[in-house]
Amino acid sequence: MKILGLSGALGHDPSAALYIDGTLVAAAEEERFVRDKHAKNRMPYESAKFCLQWAGIRPHEVDAVAIPYAPIPLFGSPARWHYARRYWYAPDRALDAIFAGNRRFHRYQKRIEWCLQQLGFDLGKTEIVPVEHHLAHAASAYHCSGFRDKTAILCIDGKGEYATTFFGYGENGVIHKIKEFYDPDSLAGVYGAITEYLGFEMLDGEYKVMGMAPYGDPTRYDFSRLARFEDGELVVNTDYVNVVGLRRYKEKGKGYYFSPKLIEWLGPRREGDVADEPYIHYAASMQALFERLGLEMMEYYLGDVIRETGLIAFAGGGALNVKLNQKIVARPDVKELFVQPAAGDAGTAVGAAAYVSMQRGVPVEKMEHVYLGPAYTNEEIIAACAKHPARPRWQKIDDVPVRVARLLTDGHPVAWFQGRMEFGPRALGGRSILGCPSVPGIADRINAQIKFRERWRPFCPSMLDTVAPQMLQSHHPAPFMTITFEVAPEWRQRVPEVVHEDGTARAQVLRREQHPRYYDLMRELEKLTGNGVVLNTSLNRRGEPMVCSPSDALDMFFGSDLQYLVMEDILVTKEGVPQ
Repeated sequence: MKILGLSGALGHDPSAALYIDGTLVAAAEEERFVRDKHAKNRMPYESAKFCLQWAGIRPHEVDAVAIPYAPIPLFGSPARWHYARRYWYAPDRALDAIFAGNRRFHRYQKRIEWCLQQLGFDLGKTEIVPVEHHLAHAASAYHCSGFRDKTAILCIDGKGEYATTFFGYGENGVIHKIKEFYDPDSLAGVYGAITEYLGFEMLDGEYKVMGMAPYGDPTRYDFSRLARFEDGELVVNTDYVNVVGLRRYKEKGKGYYFSPKLIEWLGPRREGDVADEPYIHYAASMQALFERLGLEMMEYYLGDVIRETGLIAFAGGGALNVKLNQKIVARPDVKELFVQPAAGDAGTAVGAAAYVSMQRGVPVEKMEHVYLGPAYTNEEIIAACAKHPARPRWQKIDDVPVRVARLLTDGHPVAWFQGRMEFGPRALGGRSILGCPSVPGIADRINAQIKFRERWRPFCPSMLDTVAPQMLQSHHPAPFMTITFEVAPEWRQRVPEVVHEDGTARAQVLRREQHPRYYDLMRELEKLTGNGVVLNTSLNRRGEPMVCSPSDALDMFFGSDLQYLVMEDILVTKEGVPQ
């Protein structure tokens, strides 16, 4: 059974994923191939082409194409009526939901059909299976979690067709829906609106707000007027946020997801890269509201399920809020939280395909890793070096982990390109920039010379599974950097460059079978420094997608102050740098 999942319904983060007989053999985001972050308004052509080529299959061999977007009926679901009622102040939107509420779906389906035709699919013989957006999110979490017992399922997202939040449970491979909230009542939408107000781009900068929050005082400003959760319903205050049409605040020809009333209350939009007052307090207040309402909603709808088995599967863009995840794990009745590593819309390609596979009687495997993209041989890397206009200086080296560990302990950042590219937003040792976290100032150096990003954003640690219980004081699985942990006081002194302002770290805890070479590098670091921990950030510059190919890596390398790049067994250095 071969199921191809294609996402991109909402105009951002298109991706493709391929299941063969329940095994996820390939998955990748379109942005990595077209070199356009989030690949807005594109279809997953290159990513789908990669998946098929990697698996060595032709379009006619695919049994079904699953898409995470479906028509929503006018009757039988409150979604379109809710949307129309809540957007009464924009009659064109309200009437459109009632009389042409599936127009976006039909438009999307046509674009998918065009994309499939370009890939060589015969539309007369290709079955396209629509899966509701939040059901695809739910499937991406539950079916990939590997949980066998009854599992609480939570999805917090900006918006799908109409739904914004999903509560349900999984049992015996079947997903049961308990409750959904609908647009404009979206907690992630409120976070996105404040993200825009704080000077970042919605659907991109939310993690920057989360990184800014620890620098502020959440009690300085009360954000509870923006949204409330009462009697089982989330109600967003559309006088301030989640607004459309004429209610939007406009500046320099651009309309925002908040109203002029928010500006009257909080002052002008933030601009620039400095984490300054009062904006750090606004970020802290938004984060506090998100955590409080998220936990209240989860308890109301899923508390009984959680107390029964202690298992939770979480997806949607809101699942990338690692501080909320830390609070969830801290519940005494939670045994394990699985957060879909590609929790945003890119992950719905996996979810839709997994859902269809399960529906057809083929169970899908637990997601143990995200190394699902392209990989390159030494020969391909050498060929890329030969073609590159910068005429890279390269050599083949032996014992890569030993050599790189020495460079790191000497205080050098190293670009690390090994194995298959990661799927999802986190670099996990496939396409990373590494530093030694006990070298003073290494994070600032990477920031200023390579990443060119805001300083308040934390750098994260990858660590050996043998280190995690001591450093994180937890045995909870953390393979995907989706949860923050309190760092033990001793370790805050040992590896200060990967500890955030609030004493936490968003950690990747690695087992050797997941990425042997990366694991061995950390073992070598442990021999040299006593710490089996490495600073790990994604191999890209600010505003660019993560590197995919050797030529991408070389472009990034020569466009930064990096001095060392290791791709498989090939070490590339700049002129004048000792080899």
